[in-house]
Amino acid sequence: MTIRVLLADDQALLRATFRILIDSDPDMTVVAEAADGQQAVELTLEHRPDVVLMDIRMPGTDGLAATAGICARTELSGTRVLILTTFENDENVAMALRSGASGFLGKDVGPDVLLAGIRTVAAGDSLLSPTATRALITRFLASPADHVTLAAPQRLALLTEREREVMALAALGKSNHEIADQLVLSPLTVRSHVSRAMTKLLARDRAQLVVIAYQSGLVRPAPDG
Repeated sequence: MTIRVLLADDQALLRATFRILIDSDPDMTVVAEAADGQQAVELTLEHRPDVVLMDIRMPGTDGLAATAGICARTELSGTRVLILTTFENDENVAMALRSGASGFLGKDVGPDVLLAGIRTVAAGDSLLSPTATRALITRFLASPADHVTLAAPQRLALLTEREREVMALAALGKSNHEIADQLVLSPLTVRSHVSRAMTKLLARDRAQLVVIAYQSGLVRPAPDG
């Protein structure tokens, strides 16, 4: 199945470069290009892509606002947003995840990493680049200031003990294979637990599940230093 991608970046040259790269992959195709955040939202509604490759810094409506606008629409629940920017810092990572982004990569990544990132978020998994360290992310996700709570803490009661355990390990940045090794389960079973937790907590993807884990207090941020 072909992964349909929408490009949102105010630099035409970069969009052209990304289009050539993505269209060269037999399993992907670019369906539209947007030069600002508002256009990104409008074209996403029109084309319903699987993945929006979104720049943060754009004129008018920026990428974070556009991401929030896309992720808030139930009719776009099948669309994932992958943030791609040179402004890769801890606060932008946290804001992007709060807005509903499924992944975050710097613009300096290689072609193979970018294509792999698109596949990862298209599959419903979250993607955080190596420089977006867990300590930085969790400090902002756990901050009580200026963010939307994605799920009330009491909703955790809907989860089984195993689902909470798997969710907590996912929030610590562990992959399905790492969780499977630690809990002596199969990766498929871990994926099923993650999927059920997402359904019960109304999380659109794994990234939002991580946000909920910290917001609800299931996982605490690592101490600074």
